Amino acid sequence: MNLKSKTALAALSLIASTAAFSQAKAPEPDYTWAFNVGAVSDYRFRGIEQSAGGPSVQGGIDFSHKSGFYAGTFLASNIKWIKEFNGASKGDYEVDLYGGFKNALSNGIGYDVGVITYQYPGNDSGGANTLGGSTNYTKADTTEAYVGVSYGVASLKYFHSMGDFLGNKDTNGSRYWDLSANFDVGNGFTLTPHFGFQYLPRNSTSNVDDLANYSDYSLTLAKDFGNGVVVSLAAIGTNANRNFYTSSANFGNARYYGNNTLVLGVKYNF
Repeated sequence: MNLKSKTALAALSLIASTAAFSQAKAPEPDYTWAFNVGAVSDYRFRGIEQSAGGPSVQGGIDFSHKSGFYAGTFLASNIKWIKEFNGASKGDYEVDLYGGFKNALSNGIGYDVGVITYQYPGNDSGGANTLGGSTNYTKADTTEAYVGVSYGVASLKYFHSMGDFLGNKDTNGSRYWDLSANFDVGNGFTLTPHFGFQYLPRNSTSNVDDLANYSDYSLTLAKDFGNGVVVSLAAIGTNANRNFYTSSANFGNARYYGNNTLVLGVKYNF
């Protein structure tokens, strides 16, 4: 091998080594965007029906910064409870907006603090001319602050409403506790058990009492098929009081919103 060949090989080796080093040391992006669209056979929120047992098309956009700041939005169609439970005449879809900060401490404990608002554009819950009227109900739009901690596969998050909760009059300070875990069981499968407790304060002018408090629980099995496609099956149940969580027949449909069920979901992430 002549000197030129040795020199060329050395140069190629140097280039390859430099390229490999560059790839290994690629800087973390300052921020990322994520998008998703999907559908569920029955939209549940904290175990309670939102779409009266029917399907819901959903989607979301998420922004995250390497500092730990994040923000996003979630949209859902076929919202039924505002009309059937609160006696409103409008409010067919949901738009959630949220933002917060999450990070991890050196000991592996993660934390998450933020604010989320659930908006139902055009809803007239609590309107004087609606079937539900203004005596017991207010606007369905709700805002909550939350704080959470996590360690390993487990997480605990606390939500606190900053105003009336989902149109129930004088329920400022409603609370929800969410205890969940996320287990990777291999081959793209994850198993997520969950337990939650919803508390609505009882006030002298409120339309709720202790019957409004309930627990919900679920077990979700999800399969990641790659290329952004995830399919899930969730067993969901509650001990929600049947008297309180049954919509009034005067509003068009007497339906219990806390029944146990199986929910099939599909989501495409991109």
